[in-house]
Amino acid sequence: MIEIHELTKTFGSAGIHDVSFMCTPGTVTGFLGPNGAGKSTTMRLLCGLNTADVGTATIDGVPYRRLPQPGRRVGVMLDPTAMHAGRTGHETLSLSASVLGVDVNRVAQVLDLVGLDKNAAAKRVGIYSLGMRQRLALGMALLGDPGILVLDEPANGLDPQGIHWMRLLLREYADRGGTVLLSSHLLHEVQAVADKLVIINLGRIVADGTPEELQGTRTTVVRALDQAMLVAALQVAGQPVHTGADGALRVEATTEQVGRIAASSGTVLTELREQGEDLEELFLSLTTNNAQEVAA
Repeated sequence: MIEIHELTKTFGSAGIHDVSFMCTPGTVTGFLGPNGAGKSTTMRLLCGLNTADVGTATIDGVPYRRLPQPGRRVGVMLDPTAMHAGRTGHETLSLSASVLGVDVNRVAQVLDLVGLDKNAAAKRVGIYSLGMRQRLALGMALLGDPGILVLDEPANGLDPQGIHWMRLLLREYADRGGTVLLSSHLLHEVQAVADKLVIINLGRIVADGTPEELQGTRTTVVRALDQAMLVAALQVAGQPVHTGADGALRVEATTEQVGRIAASSGTVLTELREQGEDLEELFLSLTTNNAQEVAA
């Protein structure tokens, strides 16, 4: 089990703040957010590569740095380029197996598991494509047969078939009782495999739940001839308003409540309907400020 509690790490004006969530055995947790939102920082803190200012990050109740044989407990994939370019794929895994105390026969099993045949395994890593490096890095994470996987953007460089293959592999791993923390800045990349979604934006958790729970939020979609007038009326009434990617307003209130507020303010509506929150709409609405800040 992975437990992250009130984790804070600042780098000047950047960093993460009060990040808390949990990953349980038998599940894949999709850790989502735009580039720069704080995903990699959180994972580096979890894996003991940085020290938190405040808060804790533990594996089965123990900080990563205090785990005996951590590579046998946690498979980590944070940077697929951090491999010796002059070694072959087979040599890379063989060296890791020696460090972990893993039977050398495990190397061939893992190469087969991640789809690197004998020809690919005999090539030097320096001439690998990004997709091949991703497969080799995943193989290194799986080498010690760990119960937990921590994977940062593992589908980068994979073609559609490779992404499908990875989803099946991670789903099977979790179904056998493994725990997976999978980061990505692309919702569709993890939506098909994740049991739970944690969304981070500007260093803070903005959503945490199953896809069904996040989609279950009922909102009212509304448009008006004068959008600014409607927004002002809703805010005066104490109703938080979000603007969707299509320009329509999303309000966590009933259609009747929104209609009455609009009528009392003299606002003419052009659309008023109830809608279950679409995951993509939710993701975009929760992370719009991040994109705007990066652009600024």
